[in-house]
Amino acid sequence: MPALLFDLDGTMLNSDPIHMQVYKELWTARGMDLDAAFYMTHVHGRLNVDVFAEFLPDEPDPQGLSEWKEAQFRDRLPRPYPPMPGVDTLVARAVAEDWPRAIVTNAMRPNAEAMLGAIGLRDAFEVIVIGEECPRGKPDPYPYQEAMRQLGVTPNQAIAFEDSPSGARAARGSGAYTVGIRSGLDDHGLRQAGAHVTMQDFTDPALPAILERFKGVAA
Repeated sequence: MPALLFDLDGTMLNSDPIHMQVYKELWTARGMDLDAAFYMTHVHGRLNVDVFAEFLPDEPDPQGLSEWKEAQFRDRLPRPYPPMPGVDTLVARAVAEDWPRAIVTNAMRPNAEAMLGAIGLRDAFEVIVIGEECPRGKPDPYPYQEAMRQLGVTPNQAIAFEDSPSGARAARGSGAYTVGIRSGLDDHGLRQAGAHVTMQDFTDPALPAILERFKGVAA
């Protein structure tokens, strides 16, 4: 009876192309270039304000810019939107068998609500931990620790699904068994960031063995 902790962007849905396009437009407006390699290395999975602090240190209103960027994402997110293959089946099983489950994301709350609604899984989650509402967002482990606190579980009961380096570092640092989803990075990149194992998506034949390792762990 594992506790399932899910990142959202790139994990439960392949939303990174939308984010990357908005970032590209934001960078272009400031006379800079942004390609896929830069996005995956420096932006992917991080809080916007942390990215802006590093690369746009003279930005007068980083929080306002972050809110603009995320509003652009919500405007461009189609509804409905396809979930990552197999994630709806796993979540349905978790609901049916009453497994503890939570969303742990650096997305702001309106985005998290929009994404879960778009993939049809909003009603499956009561616990949604938002990085910018925590004292520290990913890559700090605090958001995952907070999710486990709210669920009443310990790290040895938790499986975290992540697709980004910052997310994998956060999940691994919290003590959760960390599963990398290869939506943007390969096995090597995710393991370097902290993933114990990786899957292509939630139809991967590795998933049953991952769940089986938690059989008999008291919830």
